[in-house]
Amino acid sequence: MTSTSSTGTGSGTDRSDEKSGGQSLVTVVVALVANGLLATAKTVAALLSGSASMVAEAAHSWADTGNEVFLLIAERKGAKPRDDDHPRGYGRATYIWSLVAAFGLFSAGAVVSIWHGVTELTAESTGETSYLINYVVLGIALVLEGTSFAQASRQVHGDAQRFGLHPLRFVARTSNPTLRAVFFEDFAALVGILLAGAGVGLHQLTGNKIWDAVGSIAIGVLLAFVAVFLMRRNMDYLLGEGSTPELQSQVVRRLLGHDQIDRITYLHIEFVGPQKLFVVAAVDLIGDDAEPDLAVRLRRVESELEDDDLIVDAVLTLALPDEPALAP
Repeated sequence: MTSTSSTGTGSGTDRSDEKSGGQSLVTVVVALVANGLLATAKTVAALLSGSASMVAEAAHSWADTGNEVFLLIAERKGAKPRDDDHPRGYGRATYIWSLVAAFGLFSAGAVVSIWHGVTELTAESTGETSYLINYVVLGIALVLEGTSFAQASRQVHGDAQRFGLHPLRFVARTSNPTLRAVFFEDFAALVGILLAGAGVGLHQLTGNKIWDAVGSIAIGVLLAFVAVFLMRRNMDYLLGEGSTPELQSQVVRRLLGHDQIDRITYLHIEFVGPQKLFVVAAVDLIGDDAEPDLAVRLRRVESELEDDDLIVDAVLTLALPDEPALAP
């Protein structure tokens, strides 16, 4: 069995999966609209004020806007039904495009913010700075980012409650990469607004532009941390991350719930998409059929297991008589 640190995992019905997928799409669209508006406003404010923190915030919002486009592609590509060339579906495309989005956040957001902040530390002062427009744009950003974060939080809390997990634990471990990306990007955006406001405010109070530059660098470091975390989680799933003990028990119970399966001695689980599993199991079937009939029964049971909303592909082999059974 592959042991990993993922959950998040399957709902009990097809309707629950469809609802979760629809909520993820709404969450991404809300974030896309909010970030697109904010990127434009922050760019104008940065040009008018010359604030390093506002440049970092503009880069942050443009990176987030591009990321939401990649996440929409991820949702669309991952939702394609399986075919002969892809018997386990296209779910892993979700992790590929989400990985691209996370890299975009790192390169277009973190690197630009840190680089601009460092250059501003040694740059000559350009004279008077307009602070009011920065505060107005940051205030609007707080409202719009808060709206987007509220949408992501509603989905996280609803899904976490369904799986019996703490919301933060759920969103860090969920197999839904678009939900995780929007949640952490929006959270980072809210923190980034506070950092930018602090940088601008300290610049105004002290007259020293170093605080503005430090604000830009702090925003970049924050984005780098979030981006690396998101990249690592997507890489985990692309490399075949499997199950937690809770998910293993859930799958064992589902398999044993089949009227033809008596016991299970081996189980391998890995995610092939959000809330979609590839399952390999060694089982002992009820009865004592001849080998040709037993092979037919195994194929039939596999097909019936794949009707489950959580199991995309099931491969069954026969258990050896002396192998211990797995407990549900």
